[in-house]
Amino acid sequence: MKRIAILGSTGSIGTQTLDVVRANPDRFEVYAISAHHSIDKLIAQAREFHPEVVCIADESLLPQLRDALHDLPIKVWGGAQSIAEMVTFPSIDIVVAAMVGYAGLQPTIEAIKAGKTIALANKETLVVAGELITRLAIEHHCPILPVDSEHSAIFQSLVGEEQNEIEKIILTASGGPFLHLSKEDLEKVTPVQALCHPNWEMGAKITIDSASMMNKGFEVIEAKWLFGVNIDQIEVVVHPQSIVHSAVQYRDGAVKAQLGAPDMRLPIQYALTYPERAISSFPRISLTELGQLTFLKPDLERFPNLRLAYKAIERGGNIPCALNAANEVANLAFREGKIGFMQMPEIIANTMDKVSFIANPTYDDLVSTDSLARTLSEASLTHNSKFIIQNYFHV
Repeated sequence: MKRIAILGSTGSIGTQTLDVVRANPDRFEVYAISAHHSIDKLIAQAREFHPEVVCIADESLLPQLRDALHDLPIKVWGGAQSIAEMVTFPSIDIVVAAMVGYAGLQPTIEAIKAGKTIALANKETLVVAGELITRLAIEHHCPILPVDSEHSAIFQSLVGEEQNEIEKIILTASGGPFLHLSKEDLEKVTPVQALCHPNWEMGAKITIDSASMMNKGFEVIEAKWLFGVNIDQIEVVVHPQSIVHSAVQYRDGAVKAQLGAPDMRLPIQYALTYPERAISSFPRISLTELGQLTFLKPDLERFPNLRLAYKAIERGGNIPCALNAANEVANLAFREGKIGFMQMPEIIANTMDKVSFIANPTYDDLVSTDSLARTLSEASLTHNSKFIIQNYFHV
């Protein structure tokens, strides 16, 4: 029996993690759960799973949460700092890091310092602080097991190949809902259209990131830190069917890939049960019914966010942190109808260009960079800044 803490239990990954727990009651116990502000879902989860601790990041909702759970022997906490403290409980074996965005960084760091196994779904943690997280994981002998379907596929393709050199990682991307739209048409797309992903059901923020291919850019950065490869060893390939979740090419030319239906419960369960493969009732694929699988090169002119992510990790230091902060601001602004789809990369590029470079940032440097990048991005929104993105790539 493994005791797990789920950070972001009301989100897409969190709720699917609870599906895995329901299917494996003899394997997992939900010890702690947290949410940002989805209090009704959090209350329902607490009443079903009876965790030891329930935490709501939005402290204004704490009295309501306490009142709703007053009849249960559950510790009810509030605030971001409480989430970071919650993950250090000695009884917790695995922390599922499924919070959205930069907010997931601090609790993940605290969980690593406490020696917990990390089932990592919060890719922003490695985007913002990949070098720091990697160093801490080594220092504290803390396993980081990927939950993203792509990184889980790479991980599964590496099992048993520890002595063999990776030549290339092939990171697949669905292409999102706008794969075949022209640049002119992309100028006109709406948030409602962008939130209609063809294959996956995800939260709003990550769905927009997928539509803009920033999500894939984040995954490139994440793959670098998870698997210890150079950035030029990571190739992004658009695969609209989302059946080949990713692959590894070895130095002899052999390619190993993991295939499966687009269902996040499989990689979640694999991370929780590794190295065992537990029985599941998840959907199976039939290659004969699929008929064909297609693969395309990504178009960096129509989807410049992917190029921005490569640019950020090539520069290194605190620039990926600025990339993430600017993207969070731009993503939200697009969802709220304040900017157009193609203005997102303009704001992100502008912010990356203005942030002072720090080659070896400390945690405090990253906190400062995040704050500054958000301020710069918000200023771009306020002044309706127009940045010629092509110029950024010719510096």
